[in-house]
Amino acid sequence: MLELYIGNKNYSSWSMRPWVLLTQAGIPFEEKMVRFDAFTPGSQFKRSLEPVSPTGKVPVLVADGFAIWDTLAIAEYLAETFAQHQLWPAETKTRARARSVSAEMHSGFTGLRGACPMNIDADLSQTGALIWRDKAAVRADVARLVQMWTELLDQHKGPMLFGTFSIADAMFAPVCMRLSRYALPLPPAIAAYVQRVEQLPGVKAWIAAARQE
Repeated sequence: MLELYIGNKNYSSWSMRPWVLLTQAGIPFEEKMVRFDAFTPGSQFKRSLEPVSPTGKVPVLVADGFAIWDTLAIAEYLAETFAQHQLWPAETKTRARARSVSAEMHSGFTGLRGACPMNIDADLSQTGALIWRDKAAVRADVARLVQMWTELLDQHKGPMLFGTFSIADAMFAPVCMRLSRYALPLPPAIAAYVQRVEQLPGVKAWIAAARQE
């Protein structure tokens, strides 16, 4: 049985990605919740993760005693191990594009991620209005998302970025949470994609659990 170590569902955007991927794909796993308290070396959070991962961060996937950390590394492992689920697109160039946009999410959009931390159980629309007014980096990140998602949805005819659900949608699921909770301005087609992501069974399950924390 796979074991997935995650942080609080309400806040841990990186934990959300592999959890949604596993849940949406129907891959069995055991959830190991490690609640945030502090991130100092002596914190309970760090002590709980010391036997599992050298980074002391979540998420961590443990497969037969072998630890895999970093969200993209976890996603690649799952795609190779459970090839029957086609977690990446089948066609070579399409798969390369899906990897490209997923890696862009992994290393980019720092303006949006920094100004709009994930908080699923909150209405942050008023805060979002101020952020949109004052933070050019957020507006630039959202513009890039709109451009990217519009091109992918038009090319692959939706409902997900590459037609059907893939790792790319899991990577961007926490971004959809941010866009929704902070009520950042979006074109109708992109707002509709955000709503479709929120309605995915795996995402709905994560949201429901976050609201119970």
